[in-house]
Amino acid sequence: MTTRSASPAAAIALNARAGRWIVAATVTASGVALLDSTVVNVALPQIGADLGGEFSTLQWVVTSYLLTLGSLVLVGGSLGDLIGKRRVFVTGLASFGAASLVCALSPTATALIFARGVQGVAAALLVPNSLAILSASFNDRDRGRAIGLWSGLAGIFTVLGPFVGGVLIQSGPHGWRWIFLINLPFLVLAYAFTRAGVAPLPGRRTAQSIRAQVDLIGATGATLGLGLVVGALIEANQLGPLWTTALVVAGSLTLVGFLAVEFHRNRTKMPEPMLDPTLFRIRSFSAANTITFVVYGALGVTFFLLPLVLQDGLGYSPVAAGAATLPVSLTLILFSARAGALVPRIGARPLLSAGPLIMAAGMLLLARLSMLTRVDTNYWRDVMPAVLVFAVGLCLVVAPVTTTVMSDVGAARSGTASGVNNAVARIAGLIAIAVLPLIAGLAGASPQASGEGSANSVFLSGYGRTMVLAAIVCAVGGLFAWLTLERSTGRATEIKEPGA
Repeated sequence: MTTRSASPAAAIALNARAGRWIVAATVTASGVALLDSTVVNVALPQIGADLGGEFSTLQWVVTSYLLTLGSLVLVGGSLGDLIGKRRVFVTGLASFGAASLVCALSPTATALIFARGVQGVAAALLVPNSLAILSASFNDRDRGRAIGLWSGLAGIFTVLGPFVGGVLIQSGPHGWRWIFLINLPFLVLAYAFTRAGVAPLPGRRTAQSIRAQVDLIGATGATLGLGLVVGALIEANQLGPLWTTALVVAGSLTLVGFLAVEFHRNRTKMPEPMLDPTLFRIRSFSAANTITFVVYGALGVTFFLLPLVLQDGLGYSPVAAGAATLPVSLTLILFSARAGALVPRIGARPLLSAGPLIMAAGMLLLARLSMLTRVDTNYWRDVMPAVLVFAVGLCLVVAPVTTTVMSDVGAARSGTASGVNNAVARIAGLIAIAVLPLIAGLAGASPQASGEGSANSVFLSGYGRTMVLAAIVCAVGGLFAWLTLERSTGRATEIKEPGA
């Protein structure tokens, strides 16, 4: 995705009427995407009870969305640049609404998984063009303020999402369907705001076809390769070792082919590659994205499993399980900007080294939940301290790692760099949710209660092992940051080429 400066015709002031409509449209649309990603995890126990299926079914409900979003988010940004950001944004709104309706009406788990994948495609159109509209519409003086306002207001959806979702889920035996239906009025509002204030913002399409200008081969390769690898790992218990290995190898080779195509696209520029491989020659960019992959992978698996354990293991209601993670969002909103402000003063190295280690400590505390029962658990003693420790660590990572990603790429490629980092974060969660539970022995386990209401012991012990693995992975990320980043700045240590 290429983010361009506002043209004179589109240099809108933030306090202008059109400016307020633009912020309202992009905040509402992005907020819905954030709301959906946070609420679904809280709904997983009820979805499993209602539609049936093993643990792998719940994995697919989450990963089908992450797969298509992570694979196609860069293509969505490119399409906006090509045929018009507003047009692609509105298409994303309509598609996300249609997919949400299908999710709500899904009669089977398979139908829900398919609809979630379509939601991910729609989000890949919606999310990057939301930010691109802001960047292209406002004047230089107000652009930064608009983006900051967008980030803060969209964060409200993240904070309230799990709690509101819990209320909707608890409304009845099929209450999970409401978490998708609630998207529709917000999407209608976003469309109305868009019609009221967002200019057409035409793209740079030439007489050539879309196929000749968009990297469809790259998009197909990335989606297929990731799908084969992740799908094989999720279904490893059913496929057996031979087929699992064969599909993982096939997916890995497909991803290698994808990278080869991207290098070729970068040389020929026709069409432009969805992933600019030359960005990874920048040491700070490569190091920060490696840290992003490790930390957000651990984050993804934590927020996938924690609501399941709280509800099926410790007897929390959906409302209580949703509210249990509110300290994470509140801590980020209150202190993330302050952590980012420390980067120019002390550099990213100490923050990105300490942050993952503190997160790892929080995950080890959360792993202790596997040893508790519904009788002896207490939120303020057992859950709240672990969540707060985890939140403090995450707060030290989010803004500094984004700053480090952008530190050396230059303004001309800042949009692409941001899009790559966003995709890395999504794909990290996708892979972690597939890999870590498999290693920990959760494949084939069911989180649903059995016997006298006690959760499946196999699931609980597997949860504990998975959290320990996630903590180890996160700690490795902190060590990697310490070894690769410079002491006084966010940039990675320069390694001279042979003969330099």
